[in-house]
Amino acid sequence: MDKLKKVLSGQDGNNDDLNILQAANEASTLGWGTRVKGFIACFVIGVICSVMGVCLLWIPHLGLILFIVFYTFGNIASLASTMFLLGPLKQLKRMCDKTRALATIIMLLCLALTLCAAFWWKNFGLALLFCILQFLAFAWYGLSYIPFARDAILKLFTLCIK
Repeated sequence: MDKLKKVLSGQDGNNDDLNILQAANEASTLGWGTRVKGFIACFVIGVICSVMGVCLLWIPHLGLILFIVFYTFGNIASLASTMFLLGPLKQLKRMCDKTRALATIIMLLCLALTLCAAFWWKNFGLALLFCILQFLAFAWYGLSYIPFARDAILKLFTLCIK
């Protein structure tokens, strides 16, 4: 009945997506200890997958595909680990902040394009390029959480170029 009242009064816009995210955020009310354990577990899995991918790169014929899959999955797991600390809704909001939006878009796009280049297009050179861009975008995204880190990196590069 409340839903009908909202629809008839014009208050029921496209809030369904927001309500779903809010419900997911409220449903994930974990204790702080559980959040830290989830963060550590997810982050360690991400690092292990990334390192394993680099180690598997040298296997003939199959190594490049294993590298791409493990490295990309490792980055996804590392990114997902931060959702344990902040919660999914707050993490998504922070990812879309104006200081991080471009890095987030490039990072997620490179994650998807890496897998597309490897499995759909079968272009492994392009997949490696996307892995490198994935790494750089993930690093730039991570630096956005450290105050003045991006500015320091930019100044360092300008000093190296001069």
